[in-house]
Amino acid sequence: MQVSIDISNAISFLPEGSIESIQPEIASAHDKLMSGTGAGNDFLGWIRLPSQKDPELFEKINRSATRIRRLAEVFVIIGIGGSYLGSRAVIEALSPSFLSLLSDRKNPVVIYAGENLSEDYHADLMDLLNRYSYAVAIISKSGTTTEPAVAFRLIKKHLEQKYGKRGARERIIAITDASKGALKKISGIEGYETFVIPDDIGGRYSVLTPVGLLPIAVAGLDITRLLEGAIEMEQVTRRKSDVDLNPAALYAAIRNILYRTGKTTEIMVTYQPQLVILTEWWKQLYGESEGKEGKGIFPAGVTFTTDLHSMGQFIQEGTRNLFETVLSVKRSGRELRIPTDADNNDGLNFLAGKTLSEVNCQAELGTLMAHVDGGVPNIRISIPSLDEYNLGELIYFYEFACALSGYTLGVNPFDQPGVEAYKRNMFALLGKPGF
Repeated sequence: MQVSIDISNAISFLPEGSIESIQPEIASAHDKLMSGTGAGNDFLGWIRLPSQKDPELFEKINRSATRIRRLAEVFVIIGIGGSYLGSRAVIEALSPSFLSLLSDRKNPVVIYAGENLSEDYHADLMDLLNRYSYAVAIISKSGTTTEPAVAFRLIKKHLEQKYGKRGARERIIAITDASKGALKKISGIEGYETFVIPDDIGGRYSVLTPVGLLPIAVAGLDITRLLEGAIEMEQVTRRKSDVDLNPAALYAAIRNILYRTGKTTEIMVTYQPQLVILTEWWKQLYGESEGKEGKGIFPAGVTFTTDLHSMGQFIQEGTRNLFETVLSVKRSGRELRIPTDADNNDGLNFLAGKTLSEVNCQAELGTLMAHVDGGVPNIRISIPSLDEYNLGELIYFYEFACALSGYTLGVNPFDQPGVEAYKRNMFALLGKPGF
C-alpha cells in the first residue's frame, strides 16, 4: 500500500481516549458498508468495483479511446459534478502542465462543457471547435440535467453542421443509463456508441467506471494501473475496521472527532498545482455526501505555497473552527535545480544547487509547524509520487473514508436531496411546464 496517513500533528487536539471511544462507531459504519445494511445501500456498487473489473468492458474502453485518439485533436467531456470531476482530476494530475500548448502532443486535449451555464464560456468553446477536429462524450444518467443537456444541444448541432449527421454520429459517445432516460433513448435512435453508468453507483463515486475511465484512457493514461492501485486499497479497507489497520477508518475517525470538538471546516492542502481539480473532486465527494440534516464538515481547499499569500493569514490566526488535511507527494516527476547567481542580489544563493522539490518540501514542513502552533490540527496523507497506481489507491481511499465518515456522522452518504432545490426555482423562473 502506497497511501499513508500521519495523525501526529492532530493528536494533541483530540480529547483523551477519543480514538478508542469512536472505534465502535467506525466498526459499525464499516459493518453497514460490508453488509449493505446502511442508508443508501442501493448505491454500494463502487465498493467491489475495482476487483470485479470486466475485461471485456476494459477492452471496449481501450478500443474506443484508440479510435478517438486517431479521430480527434480535442475530446470534449460534457457532464457536471461526478460526471467530469474525477476524470479531470486524474488527467490534470498526470498530464504536463502546459499540455494544450505543446505542438508535439500525441493524444487529444481533453476539455469540458456542460459544467456551467456561462454563455461566454460556451461561445468561446464553439469558436475553438471550429478550428480543431473533435469528438464528444456526453455523460448523464438521465440526459435531462440542465447544464450538460444544454451543452449537448449546442455541440450536437455544431458537430452535425461541421461533419454531417453521419460524421457526427461517429464522434459522439454516450455514457448513460443501461435502459432508461432521455439520453439512452437518443443514443438508440441516433446509433451512438454507448457505455453504461451502473445503477448502483452514484456520480461522485463513478470515477472508476466508464464515466472516468474513458476520458482518462483517451488522454493516454494507463487505466489498468489506475485500477490496480484501487484494488490494493480496496483489499486493505474492506478487510478490517480497526483504525490501526485501516487508513480510511483512521481518517474517518479523526475528522469526526475533530468535528465534535468544533472543527467544522476541513481544508484540503496540496503543494502541487496539478492537484487543484483533485481538490475539487474531493470537495464534491465530501460536501455532497455529508452536508445534510444540518450536519457536516465544510470542505475547502487551498494550494500552497500560492495560497499562503492569500489565505495563509486566516488559517494562521483566524477563527479556530478548522483543521487541515495535507496531501503530500514525496517525489516530483522531474528535477529542476536552482542556479547560482554571481551577484546574489536577491540573496538566494543559500538555495543554489537545491531542487525546487527540496524547497517545496521544507515550505510544507515549515507551514505545518506554524499552523499547528497556531491552533490548527493537521492530518497528513502521503503518496510516493503522482502516477496512475498511486492515484487509484488515493481515489478509493477517499471514497471509502467518505462512506465511513458519513455513516459515523449519522447521515446517508449516497444521496443529495438538497441539490434539487435550486433546480425547482430555476425551472419555475424559466417557465418550465409543471413548475
